Amino acid sequence: MLARWLPAAINTRPSEWSRAAIGMALGTLFSVWVCSQVFGVEVAYHLIGPLGASAVLLFAVSSGALAQPWSIIGGYLTAGIVSLLVAHVLGRTLGSACLAAGMALILMCWLRCLHPPAGALALTLVLADPATVAMGWKALEPIMLAAACMLLSALAYNNLTRIRYPKRPAEPAPVSAIVDSQAITAEDLKLALADMEAFIDVTPEDLEQLIHASELHAKRRSIGEVFSR
Repeated sequence: MLARWLPAAINTRPSEWSRAAIGMALGTLFSVWVCSQVFGVEVAYHLIGPLGASAVLLFAVSSGALAQPWSIIGGYLTAGIVSLLVAHVLGRTLGSACLAAGMALILMCWLRCLHPPAGALALTLVLADPATVAMGWKALEPIMLAAACMLLSALAYNNLTRIRYPKRPAEPAPVSAIVDSQAITAEDLKLALADMEAFIDVTPEDLEQLIHASELHAKRRSIGEVFSR
């Protein structure tokens, strides 16, 4: 039972940690700086928390479904509209902020743009600083500008450091000479993910590629064991 609380192994090298850390720092700095130049320091600094969280996703786990371009753009837009609407109708209280975050989550799921930092953005925007409150509905402008800058930073930095971003559609898995009727396909994985009824930040195509790669390593290991006898 206690073993469930132990951290899982991270299958990345320290060099990748450094690459992601530098990208996160540069992406956040660029986004906040551009936003501060256009809308002022107070407004820009008020958005730094959600932007930093987005940077972790876009630079450290850029292959995840929650870090794709539509996730951050759609997530920020959804959270911004919902939170401003709730603040206008119910006022700027802790309860209305939490309600806005919950409503934004439902809408993001429906629009397929789930992005966890957008939940923090909804809370932040309802309980905003005076400068942001004074902007009214125009507060969407710095939000979307910051999101666009973060996305541009991720597109440039990830690809310059040889990390494909955004994630491209997976190529069809090679078909073996003997067709196995029990072979797992992406469609099977989609059904399995649906059966789990939980948020899992991985695509069926990624799982399919992982399974085929595992099968290849298993075949190589078995062949090596045969020749070693």
